[in-house]
Amino acid sequence: MTVAVLLAYCGALFIAAIIPGPGITAIVARALGSGFRPTFFMGLGLILGDMLYLTAVILGLAFIAQTFTTTFMLIKIAGALYLGYIAWKLWTSGLIPQDIEARASTSMTLSFLSGLFVTLGNPKTMLFYVALVPTLVDLEAIGLEDYGMLLAATFVVLIVVLVPYIALASRARLLLRQPKALQRMNRIAAGILAGTAAYIATRAA
Repeated sequence: MTVAVLLAYCGALFIAAIIPGPGITAIVARALGSGFRPTFFMGLGLILGDMLYLTAVILGLAFIAQTFTTTFMLIKIAGALYLGYIAWKLWTSGLIPQDIEARASTSMTLSFLSGLFVTLGNPKTMLFYVALVPTLVDLEAIGLEDYGMLLAATFVVLIVVLVPYIALASRARLLLRQPKALQRMNRIAAGILAGTAAYIATRAA
């Protein structure tokens, strides 16, 4: 795989990732509700989902989306339900300033899984890799080194896109330290997450 091909892949992925969609929406909502650290782990879950889709395309398994529609529908429904649960927790519990670190430190795994579910529940992500990768890469000739380069490029590009979103939303949260302001912020975040869950559920129907 040439440098030109890798750069073309990175450029296309960057443009697709930076455009707000369900993943970015969920990331911003989570950062507003919980701060940087748990949201960063959610971002890692999102990235893993992209890597899984990329791997599926490279292995020639993109047909799973059509062949095993029930499995993919269950994944999307699970993602929608979990996002709905997060929204409910944000709406009913609300974090106050001194609780932020304590709550965040116990939810890294759940944050990671929620990000993974968001990506796996978004069929546009699979379609992006199905459309892009075969046009740039000879899938019959790809080796482990090329695969590793694509995985690394995917990770770097998505980190570069996600971290500024997370940092800006987290900063906005820290500017509002009054309990009532934080409660309003949590409920706004809950509404956004609930909307994302509804979108995924609609797509699954």
